[in-house]
Amino acid sequence: NVGPAGTVIVIIREDLITEDVLEGTPTMLRYKIHADAKSLYNTPPTYGIYMCGKVFKWLKAKGGLEEMKKINEEKAKILYDFLDESKLFVVKKDRSIMNVPFITGNEELDALFVKESKAAGLENLKGHRTVGGMRASIYNAMPKAGVEKLVEFMADFEKRHL
Repeated sequence: NVGPAGTVIVIIREDLITEDVLEGTPTMLRYKIHADAKSLYNTPPTYGIYMCGKVFKWLKAKGGLEEMKKINEEKAKILYDFLDESKLFVVKKDRSIMNVPFITGNEELDALFVKESKAAGLENLKGHRTVGGMRASIYNAMPKAGVEKLVEFMADFEKRHL
């Protein structure tokens, strides 16, 4: 995630920029049109581009992509290590280092967790509307201390509700 939702950056090999596309391919997905227009086929999303530039500078100042990868893997490990030992929370085997979904197995307890976590200053832990449960989004900007605070809260919640 390098910018606001809807901002898209496409990096494509030149040999893939061709007129030879599937019939019915929408104009906006015909990369030759964009290449021929030097990326100015439509009005560029200037605010999104500006924000991406800010994020790129921030990422560079943090040590670049390799350092961010290391930090994000450390944050995910903190959370997954707790979840793997938890007697209350359940996490699927498919794992992301950016979005960590988890449940208690009880919808009422999940709702209580979301309510209490919000009261404790932990925002946006309610799971996606289509799957329920909870979801911790630990994107680049989430500091390690935020993940540690979440795990501390989860451990306390588990003690009180087991």
